[in-house]
Amino acid sequence: MNFLIKSAVISVLALTFALPSIAQETRGLEIAKARKVADQGWTDSQASMEMLLSNKQGETSLRQLRMKNLEIEGDGDKSISIFDSPKDIRGAAFLTFAHVEGADDQWLYLPALKRVKRISSRNKSGPFMGSEFAYEDLSSFEVEKYTYRYLGDEKVATEESYMLESVPTDKYSGYSKLITWLDKDDYRVLKAEYYDRKGSLLKTLTPSNYKQYLDKYWRAHQMVMNNHQTGKSTQLTWNSYQFLTGLKESDFNKNRLKRAR
Repeated sequence: MNFLIKSAVISVLALTFALPSIAQETRGLEIAKARKVADQGWTDSQASMEMLLSNKQGETSLRQLRMKNLEIEGDGDKSISIFDSPKDIRGAAFLTFAHVEGADDQWLYLPALKRVKRISSRNKSGPFMGSEFAYEDLSSFEVEKYTYRYLGDEKVATEESYMLESVPTDKYSGYSKLITWLDKDDYRVLKAEYYDRKGSLLKTLTPSNYKQYLDKYWRAHQMVMNNHQTGKSTQLTWNSYQFLTGLKESDFNKNRLKRAR
């Protein structure tokens, strides 16, 4: 076969096999963008939460905290979590400035140490306050932090959903990929699987008891994160969601973490 003809055939075949992948990536990005748009414009929110930690033996411990969130135009959201119990961690506070580009800024104040500790990018895959949620799980969803691939449609319980693969662009992420199931109507997360750096299934997140606020924004009032490699789990239960409470950027200040209320 003529060399030029052979090269042309190879190029056509390569393009033919690449097209499905390109289409999957394009569709995946479209879905991710639609998810982000569906949850824009809520301005600010506050809620109380219970965190139930369970180990492999079934032993549990309960923590109570409050969360405040602020939507930032053109960048990631700001959030602060303040622990009210148990007594040994009362007053602990965790602050996150999520970013569309670059690493998020995160700080943790622990009363026992009486100092504010910055969470470095290399450590964000570590567990948050002994839970099965990593520090990186606590930032707002930003489209630019992943590459995407649409894997098809699948039912979760009775709900039709998009199945989306997301690969972190941050080299320090603790995950090789996430697979997320999003309902087709409102882009609510119905289930998410987290794979470790070796590509093995690490955790599964199951949100439930969704409620709608301001006639548009959906919030899960319960989330369970199961760690398949350790047998541990963390259950988060939200109460008293409030929106448009008047929070300002000055309410999210790392220099005030020691006095956070």
